[in-house]
This record gives sequence, structure tokens and C-alpha cells, in this order.
Amino acid sequence: MFNKLVKYCKACYEELAHKTTWPSRAELTHRAMVVLTASLVIAVVVFIMDFVFQHVMNFVYPS
Repeated sequence: MFNKLVKYCKACYEELAHKTTWPSRAELTHRAMVVLTASLVIAVVVFIMDFVFQHVMNFVYPS
């Protein structure tokens, strides 16, 4: 049982160290900026929708 675990760990290390292609720093930075920008755009859209729905509900159901 222990031998299987050791073999599995060695195989995982071998794959991560030698078979996996990692993005360059420039690619990683670019992709992070794309994700950040998309997240901000979605947050702004949700904020605007919430603002509009709040005012529509206040118009429909005045307090």
C-alpha cells in the first residue's frame, strides 16, 4: 500500500516537473488582467441591475 502511494507521488511530481507546460510571466499577467477586467465588468453590470430593480420596486411598492 505504501509503495503505491510513493509511486503515485513520484508520478505526480514527474508530470508536474517535466510534462506540464507553464505559462510565461507575460501570459500569466495578461490572463490575470483579462479575468480582473471581466470580473469588474460583471460586478458593474450586477450593480446597475440591482440599482434599477431597487428603484423599480420602490416605484411599484412605495414605502
